[in-house]
Amino acid sequence: MSQLQVRHQAHGRAEQTVLAVLPRSVEVSIPTSDTGVDLIVNGQPLTIKWAGEGHLGDIRRLLANSAGRFPDIVVAQQLSPGARAALDEAGIGWVDETGAAEIAIGLMIVSRSGTPAKRPRGHLDRWTPAVMAVAEALLCGVSATVAETKSATGLSTGSCTAALRYLTDLGLLRAAAKRGRGSARHIEDLNTFLASYAAATQAVDEPLSLQVGVVWSDPVAELIAIGERWRAAGIDWVVTGGAAASMMAPFLSGVSSADVYVDATSIVRLEAIAQAADFQPIEGGRLTLRPFPTVAVRRLGEEIDGLRVAPWPRVYVDLQRAGVRGEEAAEHLLEVIRER
Repeated sequence: MSQLQVRHQAHGRAEQTVLAVLPRSVEVSIPTSDTGVDLIVNGQPLTIKWAGEGHLGDIRRLLANSAGRFPDIVVAQQLSPGARAALDEAGIGWVDETGAAEIAIGLMIVSRSGTPAKRPRGHLDRWTPAVMAVAEALLCGVSATVAETKSATGLSTGSCTAALRYLTDLGLLRAAAKRGRGSARHIEDLNTFLASYAAATQAVDEPLSLQVGVVWSDPVAELIAIGERWRAAGIDWVVTGGAAASMMAPFLSGVSSADVYVDATSIVRLEAIAQAADFQPIEGGRLTLRPFPTVAVRRLGEEIDGLRVAPWPRVYVDLQRAGVRGEEAAEHLLEVIRER
């Protein structure tokens, strides 16, 4: 399917989504000529734009490419809280495929909460931990070869071969030529690759976690000290989320809680790791321990001023789950990574 066909298909999908949330009492017509107007509702001409999955980054790119001529309504699969907030701030109506909508144009007001549906996993079932690990390595700059990904992740030759083939089959990796020097694969489009990786991580059920009670005035300093205790006990760890982002791409102020990936596969092991740092489990505690989600998160962490942080792709997706401010921090992190 050509890019033009994809755009036409998305546009039709956006129009149908808007029509689905409009009250039956309104009069709707579709212009027969190409005037730049997509729908006419109660005599009001409306322009509609499709925003893909509906992340904050999708909305920011759409607005940046609008050259000040914003659409009346933006439509997406499922708009994130940050995306909705950005559209509200810009005064743009929105609808997503869950049925949620906020439209206030002229005398027409539509406000619906929607019903988020569990999306079919489809190909996401094939995003195994090995595929995610290879994707994380590639996003961190590792060359898309079996040898390089094997060295970076510690996975087997077979696992790396299968992961690279799968990412290529998805169209996320591409080679300029079938053979020769131009045959090396590379990420076709960072935004698309990152969105696919993020969707895959979010589709996975939440892993085990354990909250522990901490009292700290300087979380980063305390995490460094805690990490030294774990290091002495032979325990691997990396910080993710807001605390990690505060070292990689400072944006959030007043980070008071932290998420740490540790070497554990059971709740009993998480409890033992907490005890190794003299902490006790407590619901609502500010420090959350989780098992490493992939081998790449464990191996590709980096140390910044004494704090060991997770690879940036994992920090990015973890920030996206942390509400509007987390999404903003995730987009800021992505901007900093792009500028490197």
